[in-house]
Amino acid sequence: MNIAELVVFIIYLVAMVGIGLYFFVRQKGGNEKDYFLGGRQMGAWVSALSAGASDMSAWVLMGLPASIYAAGLGKAWIAIGLMIGYALSWIFEAPRLRRFSIEANDSITIPQYLTNRFLSKSKALQIICAVIFILAYTIYAASSIKACGTLFNTVLGMDPTVAMYLAAAIIIAYTFLGGFSAVCWTDFFQGMLMLAALLIAPIFAWSLLQSGSVEASTAFPEHFWSLTADWRDIVSGLGWGLGYFGMPHIIIRFMSLKSEKELKKSSAIGITWTLIILVMSVASGCVGRMFLGEIADNSTVFIQLTRRIFPPLVSGILLSAILAASMSTADSQLLAASSAFASDVYKPVFRKKASDNEMLWAGRAVVILIAIIALIIAANPNSGTIMGLVENAWGVFGAAFGPAILLSLFWRKLSFSGAVAGIVCGAVADILWLTCMSATGVYEIIPGFAVGLIAAVIVSKMSGEPSPEVEALFDRASQPE
Repeated sequence: MNIAELVVFIIYLVAMVGIGLYFFVRQKGGNEKDYFLGGRQMGAWVSALSAGASDMSAWVLMGLPASIYAAGLGKAWIAIGLMIGYALSWIFEAPRLRRFSIEANDSITIPQYLTNRFLSKSKALQIICAVIFILAYTIYAASSIKACGTLFNTVLGMDPTVAMYLAAAIIIAYTFLGGFSAVCWTDFFQGMLMLAALLIAPIFAWSLLQSGSVEASTAFPEHFWSLTADWRDIVSGLGWGLGYFGMPHIIIRFMSLKSEKELKKSSAIGITWTLIILVMSVASGCVGRMFLGEIADNSTVFIQLTRRIFPPLVSGILLSAILAASMSTADSQLLAASSAFASDVYKPVFRKKASDNEMLWAGRAVVILIAIIALIIAANPNSGTIMGLVENAWGVFGAAFGPAILLSLFWRKLSFSGAVAGIVCGAVADILWLTCMSATGVYEIIPGFAVGLIAAVIVSKMSGEPSPEVEALFDRASQPE
């Protein structure tokens, strides 16, 4: 255990809880809109870096560099696909989703929006969405908690299970206390830290290799430097970009912005930040292969690279970026799942007259419950890799919600029944492909997204024209501010 690194980690964790306490005190007397959406008062910088940091979880510092390190540049197509999808979601999806969510009865969650978009009284869609949210987010949060366990075990020699419990407790604390505002502001600082770490570590390592201070390894797997060695890498990598159109904890940031002017500024910041992060994540895998040679655990390539180059105080600060990446995603996932349960299941199904205060505490209870289940999954040695857990959750979200949300924003004739069909069929197709067809090497989000899109269109055409009121809502929301 290195004392300097331990002290840095402790200071960092205390700071995150402090932000949660600050917003807990500040928002006393607030309502569910304040807790779950920050009152739609988020600025450009906070929203942009929060969206990016909530997306780029520990996999961008551990999972993606590990994939590049082990298999080569063919896995860089994941970064290319993500960059394309992220840019398109900010440019085309974000402005319309913000306007549509306000027009659709000022919706504060994605399930609420999808129901109110069709002026429906049925709660079926909200409940279906909430169930998918809770299942997928539990798996997603498990990947972040697992990354914290690996980090503390590798750096401090702490038992990984104990480390997971500690990380989960910290994440629960500031999410439980401060809600969306605390999550966004912690994500903002975490995003800055992630950017610094991914810029500094691979650049320093490369400069040492170029100067001859460190001898570069020459042991590379076959086709390591080829971008086009396997068509499945290209197709599956590009398929990752589809996930952005239906990723609730990311696109809800679009809804939280206070104006379209702020949204335009936020999109430029977010796209630039994400481009740098993805490029440097790929670079970390490549440089790590040259700098470290063969290592036992691929997922620790960034950790080992950083500790090999920098003194303990500096490495502690840079490795806090992994904590930042893990927590910035887990907190957003917990909040999105809790808001879906409280707003879309608890109040409409169980307690129709629930007060704002009761709703807040129902959401907070779900934060604790999901974190506990995610912790159990992460602690299971058979739960899979960090990247594998992210891949599974990402696929379900993209396939289920991507087609329905895009069609709701751009197709006037989408019906409520079509949206339900698209969500259910997309999720089922994704899961079936994962369980039965994963041997093909094609990422399950691609067939899942296609099935969801086709199902939504076919059922909408079969269910007749939307009502004049629904079409009028679409027309009003389509007009820029």
